[in-house]
Amino acid sequence: MTDNDPLAAARASLAEGKPSRAVLSLRPYADDLPLPDLVALVRDASRALGADDLAGAADDLLGDIDGPKALYDFGYAAIESQIPFVGVPALRRARGLAPDVLPILWELASALEGAHRHGEAADALRGWTGDLPAWPGRYLIAYNSLAAGDLAGAREALAGLPAPGDPDWGPAHTRVTAMAERAAAAAAAGSLDDSDLRGWHFALHGGVVAHLSPFGFEESMRGRYAFISDDYSYCRTGLERLRSVLETAGRAVDGVMSLPDRDSVILGLAASRLLDLPLLPVDPARPGALVVAYDLDDADPELRGALFERPDGQILFEHAACWVRPAGPAADVVTLLHQTVHRPWGERMRMADVEDPSRGVETVPADGRPEAELAEEVLAAEAMTGENGEDGPPDTVDVLTGFVGAVAGRWARSGRRWRADTPGPVRSSYFY
Repeated sequence: MTDNDPLAAARASLAEGKPSRAVLSLRPYADDLPLPDLVALVRDASRALGADDLAGAADDLLGDIDGPKALYDFGYAAIESQIPFVGVPALRRARGLAPDVLPILWELASALEGAHRHGEAADALRGWTGDLPAWPGRYLIAYNSLAAGDLAGAREALAGLPAPGDPDWGPAHTRVTAMAERAAAAAAAGSLDDSDLRGWHFALHGGVVAHLSPFGFEESMRGRYAFISDDYSYCRTGLERLRSVLETAGRAVDGVMSLPDRDSVILGLAASRLLDLPLLPVDPARPGALVVAYDLDDADPELRGALFERPDGQILFEHAACWVRPAGPAADVVTLLHQTVHRPWGERMRMADVEDPSRGVETVPADGRPEAELAEEVLAAEAMTGENGEDGPPDTVDVLTGFVGAVAGRWARSGRRWRADTPGPVRSSYFY
């Protein structure tokens, strides 16, 4: 096995009992691998995972590698299994073999969109030579153009997009229109290029990222974290910047509702003290309050689901949001975006002796003190300034409030929140 043989590396991971890693490791290479080899690997990994539908579709395709239906069924199963990048090469082949079959185009566009290859998805839809229905055709061109950072292409698609006749498409129409309006506001506030994480997160998802990671900014991360060992200083920074966002936007809240998990309760107690607001019972339908969550992925699914609807004046604050596969809605304010986070009060690893690395690492048990004591630790911590020096561009409070002041008219208005389901044109490295 060599470093330049991704299929051999994937096979090795499968042999080690890591079928998910085996498949995910092929994300950058799937389009260039021989399709039968890719499908066989996916079949074997799917069997190991008990994913019978995908394994069966892979078996069928291996028996009819140029059959448009078998290619379509495999691509569909890959999308349903949340590995759309695996479906792309099969659906591209199906498209070439059956260029006049519109359902194949829809699935190819869906696979490309799910793989965050939004420019390719828009181009595939534009390449249809027949009569492309406005819904979902032009809508998908507009959405994927925006997610690709192509404002001109999005404006062109939206100009020819009529109001949907089917009311089921109404929310999507509202969403893409709001995205375009926020993108225009963000473009006036900053560069809105492929390194403007704050601008694009606001444009696509409606939330304000309060803190940008300075680590690996130019090379790989662009303001997101892959792994972060959170500490009290990050928590204090998030709450201080939340206060600055609310003040700059002229938004008043009348109380704090923390989600009931321990991490959120700690932050909610600290927010209540810092903002001098009463603690309120959790009610997702209550207008005018501040909802505090540490990480929505850890929240009760029913409660998290209720937060997709934003009552008038309600603000949702999330401290640490997973940007890889978020389960909940995009918060109105989020401190930081992560792939993996360790809580300040949770179990953690540290060097046994910083002066003697040979002693290795040790496990520090979780801090079992009451939530109120840990909230005091948050309030006692010092917020970060954001003067990042050579580690990244300045991310001071003034930079943040300058952005918020420019986009406040489009921020956190009543209506549905949406999942932050794409990184958009600002790409970051992530790990298996």
